[in-house]
Amino acid sequence: MNDTRTAVKPQRESRAPGRQSPGGRAIALLVLLALLVVAVFLSLAVGSRPMSLDVVWGALTSGDVPAADRAAVVDLRLPRTVLGILVGAGLAVAGAIIQAVTRNPLADPGILGVTSGSAFMVAVAVGFLGIATPSGYVWFALAGALLASVVVYLIGSAGGRSAGPAQLTLAGVALSAVLSGLVSAIRLTDPQSFAAIQTWESGSFQDRGWDVIVPVLPFVLAGLLLALALAGSLNALALGDDLASALGSSVLRTRVLAVVAVTLLAGGATAMGGPIIFVGLMVPHVARWIAGPDQRWIITYSMVLGPVLVLVADVLGRVVARPGEIPVGVITAFVGAPVLIWLVRRSRVIGL
Repeated sequence: MNDTRTAVKPQRESRAPGRQSPGGRAIALLVLLALLVVAVFLSLAVGSRPMSLDVVWGALTSGDVPAADRAAVVDLRLPRTVLGILVGAGLAVAGAIIQAVTRNPLADPGILGVTSGSAFMVAVAVGFLGIATPSGYVWFALAGALLASVVVYLIGSAGGRSAGPAQLTLAGVALSAVLSGLVSAIRLTDPQSFAAIQTWESGSFQDRGWDVIVPVLPFVLAGLLLALALAGSLNALALGDDLASALGSSVLRTRVLAVVAVTLLAGGATAMGGPIIFVGLMVPHVARWIAGPDQRWIITYSMVLGPVLVLVADVLGRVVARPGEIPVGVITAFVGAPVLIWLVRRSRVIGL
C-alpha cells in the first residue's frame, strides 16, 4: 500500500495547470474577463491627467462631469481603449493560429510576413504617394498584410505540393527579410518624409481615433469569428496531416482559412497600431498553460488575454514617462524579451 501511494502521489503533484475540468476553465475565463474590465477602466482613467472612476463613469453615461473631462474620456481615451482591445485580440489570436498551423511554439504573426508586408506598403504610401496620416496609410498597411500572406502561401505551395508548416515558415521568414531590406532602402531615399510614420513604426496609439478604427473593425471581427470556427479543425491538424484527414478534416482547407484568419487579424491589428511584437508570441503560451492543448479554449483565452496585455502596456507607457508616454510596442518588447527566454527554458509550457 505504501508503494502504491508513493507511485500515485507524484502524478497528482505534476499535473499541469492546463489539465482542468470544463468548469475550471469556465471559472478561469470569468477571472480573465474580470481582469479585462479592470484593464479597460484603467485605460480610461489613467493619462496625463488621472481621473477617478466616478468621473469616467459619468463621462460615459452622460453624467454631470466637466466638459473637459468628458472630452478626454469620450474623444481621446475611449477610442484608444477600443483600439487596444482590437489590437490585443487580433495579434494574440493570430499568434495562436500560427503556432497551431506551423506547430512551432515560438511562432508569431511576423513569421508569415504579415508585419513586414504592412510596413512595406506603408513605406510605399509615404515615400512615393506622400500619404502621411494614419487614416490614409491604414489601408495600405492592410493591403500589404493581405498581399504578403498570399505570396507566402503561393511560395510555400509552389511545385504543386501542399503548403506545410515548414514551407510556410521558411517562405514567411524569407519574404520578411526581403521586404525589410526594401523598406530600409526606401527610407534612405527620403528620411524626412518617413519621420511622419515613426509613431506608427514604434507601435504607438497616439493620434489614433475612430477614423483609423472603424475602417478596419470589420476585418478584425471577421478574423475573430473565423478563428473560432476553425478551432475544432486546428485540434485535428495538431494530430498530423494523415490522422487529421482520416478524421474527416480537410488539411488544405484548414490551412488556407487559417492564413486568411491570420491575415485579417494580424494585418488589421498592425494597420491600426503598428508592428507591436511579442503579443502574438506570449499570450498563446499563457492561454495554453491555463487551458491545455484544446485550441477552442486557447483561442478564447487569447481573445481576452491579448487585450489585457496591450491595455496594461499602454497604461504603463503613459505612467512611466508622464507627462509624455512610451509607445505600447516598446513596453511589450521590454516585457517580451525575458518572457521569451523563460518560455524557451520551460519545454513543458511551450510544447505543442
